[in-house]
Amino acid sequence: MKRLIDLYCRLLDVLNAALLAAILVLVFGNVVLRYGFNAGILISEELSRWLFVWLTFLGAIVALHERAHLGTDMVVSRLARPARLACFGVAHVIMLYVSWLLLSGSYTQAELNLDVSAPVSGIPVAVFYASGIVFGMSAIALLAYALLRLLGGRLSDAETVMVRESEDEPHTYQSAPAESSR
Repeated sequence: MKRLIDLYCRLLDVLNAALLAAILVLVFGNVVLRYGFNAGILISEELSRWLFVWLTFLGAIVALHERAHLGTDMVVSRLARPARLACFGVAHVIMLYVSWLLLSGSYTQAELNLDVSAPVSGIPVAVFYASGIVFGMSAIALLAYALLRLLGGRLSDAETVMVRESEDEPHTYQSAPAESSR
């Protein structure tokens, strides 16, 4: 299961790079056209805005998997293992609930806007809200997997703290084991 999650996150990384490149081309191209030729691509603003929303949600999935969100472990890292496990479980149950709320709200909005077209591109507005659906389903799967590992007693001490101290620490899906400085 871990290999499948790692592969999924690598695929999302590649997709995020492609989305970022597309946003760059759309925005930069539109700026050059507007200032250089007094023209522009109408769909550029709308499409780049939608791609940015998708980029944000897909990046949040990868950040959830890598434990790359901002946070502090000042208290949790000093707790005994059973208390850390309890905090981990409570935090994951809360995150599951919030992810469910986001998923159900995004699904409702997508359903309501299925027949509504975007003003410039004509793309159904449901595509915009589908980013929340993809995030919600992915987050629920990642969080549920972590909870199952907790209940199965397969969490290491390092995994019970849900933040990284710096961006220099290796990602969770790197193949080489992380060296400890302690």
